[in-house]
Amino acid sequence: MSLTCKESMRLDLFLAKELQAPRNQVLTLIKTHGVYVNEIFTHKAGLKLQIDDEVRIPDISITQESEIKVDFQIPIIYEDDDILVINKPPFITVHPAPSVKDATVVDWLKSRGIKLSTLSGETRHGIVHRIDKETTGALIIAKTNVAHAGLAAQLEDKSMGRFYLALIDLPLKADCIVDKPIARNPKNRLKMAIVPDGRSAKSAFCKLALGNDERIELIGAKLFTGRTHQIRVHLESLSRHILGDNLYGFKSQKAIIPRVMLHAYGIYLTHPITQVPLMFQAPLYEDFESILTQRFSKESYNEYFSLDALKRRFDDIFYRMCTQSPSS
Repeated sequence: MSLTCKESMRLDLFLAKELQAPRNQVLTLIKTHGVYVNEIFTHKAGLKLQIDDEVRIPDISITQESEIKVDFQIPIIYEDDDILVINKPPFITVHPAPSVKDATVVDWLKSRGIKLSTLSGETRHGIVHRIDKETTGALIIAKTNVAHAGLAAQLEDKSMGRFYLALIDLPLKADCIVDKPIARNPKNRLKMAIVPDGRSAKSAFCKLALGNDERIELIGAKLFTGRTHQIRVHLESLSRHILGDNLYGFKSQKAIIPRVMLHAYGIYLTHPITQVPLMFQAPLYEDFESILTQRFSKESYNEYFSLDALKRRFDDIFYRMCTQSPSS
């Protein structure tokens, strides 16, 4: 990928502007892999560019075998030369970390010899965004650094979006938007919490279907930001909890429902290379589907199981919230 500089500025600032990518990822690209300026290779992020300088980004990706034994498979929803969309199963961590002993999504990708971007660092090859270990659903992987930068920019400007399905322990009073900052819980380092000086976080929730006993509810969730445990924390602020969530909910559920019933059902984006709008749907896993079958009537939720229907629901919420009078 080649770019022409139109005004004098630092190399890192130029690439961040042209790629619409976070500066920390541009710095990783330059320092770790280097770029060409007028066909001269450099790792100098602060290099001063002049008008008409040509900057070429080498299309770096890796293909290597995983060093950890991988004994699971992950369904692939979509794949081309630049991106991969998977349906992450439960109980699999997205990328390695000091506390993670088992094989991860990244290990699975490497075991299949899939080429991966390197912008996110050694342990997070290909990872543009993540979902929690117990959460299932759509996850997008970048195969090249150019694709990775484009996807990261979409996350940053919110043009990439995600729809979730969740089963909660008490029906919501109404569709709502929660806009409350999140940070590490000062009393429990395993948890996040609503903290006044935390990072901004915004979620929307919509009611989809009541269980047959009218005690539990299937809801939709849409993220505007991607904070750790965001959906779970924002639901807790409404005195609601996801079934199987023994961290924020009820520990007694763990023996009956062994994981958090949260599923990244859909993701929409613009292809970072072709610029074609895309939307992907991740089928539910058996444990989530089983609760729906046992505790809901199919007629109550079936109409909402298309991404277009979910999108319309959230569009309606945003419209109603924006047109409410201040006194309402």
